[in-house]
Parts: sequence; C-alpha cells; structure tokens
Amino acid sequence: MNSMRLFAAVLLLIGMGITGISSVRAELVEGRDYTVLTQPQPTDSGKNIEVLEFFWYGCPHCYALHPHISAWLKRIPKDVSFRYVPAIFRINWTPGAKTFYALEALGARDRLHDKVYDAIHIGKIDLTKDEVLFDWIAKQGIDRQKFIDAYNSFSVQNQQVPQSVRMSKEYQLTGVPALVVDGKYLTSGRMGGTPEDVIKILDELIEKVRKEKTKK
Repeated sequence: MNSMRLFAAVLLLIGMGITGISSVRAELVEGRDYTVLTQPQPTDSGKNIEVLEFFWYGCPHCYALHPHISAWLKRIPKDVSFRYVPAIFRINWTPGAKTFYALEALGARDRLHDKVYDAIHIGKIDLTKDEVLFDWIAKQGIDRQKFIDAYNSFSVQNQQVPQSVRMSKEYQLTGVPALVVDGKYLTSGRMGGTPEDVIKILDELIEKVRKEKTKK
C-alpha cells in the first residue's frame, strides 16, 4: 500500500512539473513570434509606443482576434497608443476600408465597428455591395445619404484608401490580422497561434520597446 501511495505521489509531482513547464512561455524569438521590418516606419504617437492593427472586415482570423483586442484595449498601458488600419491587398478589400473611414468621418466607428464584423460573419451580409451596405447602414440609425457622401468623398477615395494600400506594402504585410509595434516589430495571427498567444506576444513586444527606449 505504501509503495502504491509513493508511486501515485511521484506521478502527481511529475504531472505538476509538466503543467508548470507548459505554462511558462519561452522568450520572444525573432522569426517565430515576430519579424523586424527591414525599413522601420515613422510613428504618429509622440512619446507613446504605437500599436497598429491591420485588419480586413471579411477576414475570419481578424474577427476571431477582435474580441481579444477589444479586451486588451480596456487595459491598454498609459504609454501606448493604438490605431486600427484597414489593410488593402485586393480590390474586394476596398469597400471594407471605405466603410471604416466613412464611419470614422461620421463619428460612428466605435459604435458600429463590432456590428460590421457581426453582420459579415454572423449575419452573412455581403457589405462589399454598395446598395446592401447602404441599406444596412440606414438600419443602424445612420443617415443614408450622409454615409454615401462620406463613403464616396475625396478624402476617403483619394487619400485614405491609397494610404491603406501604401501602408500594407510599406509595413511588409503578408496577411491579416497583423500588429505592428512602434513601427518596427510585426506579429500576426499566423505567427502567434491562438488569439490569446497573439495578445501575449503583443504585450511582450511592447515591453521590449519600452526597455529599448529606456536605454537611449
């Protein structure tokens, strides 16, 4: 009986050891957890550490990460600034970017950002079609014509959309979602694994930048 109890205790200790090891995350590894942009990009965050999330409303991986980003934003460090950037890799991504910028211009982005995601991924509504989009927008309490005017405005079509195309190239994106920390370090859903892992890597990259800034 004593030998059986000893054997059981040994198994328990081994199990605890394995659990402990698996719960400890290894150090950040370049090429596995993140990449360094060959040409670091300027930031608009002043003394703060800038975090950009490149996304596309139609991307299921962006949709899966989004609740975790929203939760992270509730505890965002005081020395960090965050900005969404709609990426454009293909022509059919353009309506999503225009929708984002139009909502931003009308002061409705915060209220409808989540709902756009839900409409596409849960409601299966094709918001890349103008009339479908405009009808949906009107149902959300936004003046249809004001949205159309913002959606087709010079600033959206000739400034912000080209900027999204340019930034998607300058930040060396290969997919979305992608997070860029301080214009230098890039991590993505592919590299991070689960959404939870992506957030952990984001926090670690922020701390990495924070330490680099204190050394200067």
